[in-house]
Amino acid sequence: MKPLRKKRLLIILAILAGISIAVGLALSALQQNINLFYTPTQIANGDAPVETRIRAGGMVEKGSLKRSGDSLDVEFVVTDFVKNVTIRYRGILPDLFREGQGIVALGKLNSDGVLIADEVLAKHDEKYMPPEVTKALKDSGQSAPAVEVKP
Repeated sequence: MKPLRKKRLLIILAILAGISIAVGLALSALQQNINLFYTPTQIANGDAPVETRIRAGGMVEKGSLKRSGDSLDVEFVVTDFVKNVTIRYRGILPDLFREGQGIVALGKLNSDGVLIADEVLAKHDEKYMPPEVTKALKDSGQSAPAVEVKP
């Protein structure tokens, strides 16, 4: 092989190796930042990964909200009207958080099937429900409960 061809081949191989490493690092970073959405039924059936950051959503079950008297710890149950999942959160809940409303919680599922949330997102008006929650409720054969608008 001529020296010029050998040099070109080495340059091309070096460029391909550099591109491969860059793509591998980018995919690795993206994989760590993906938060997949799971319904309470999927979580209860064991489809959601344990100790991995996920999003879970549904309707907050009426009468399930328990607040700690001496801290910001909150526990509540989210349902898709088929199965339920308990969510624990430490912090101030959004102003629009209410029982009977749709929410999405981000956090890690522990081995007991309880979602330890580090962020809770609530709807922003009376008619809005997160798209994932709406789809999950439709898939379970339910619809979102009618919202009573008070003047």
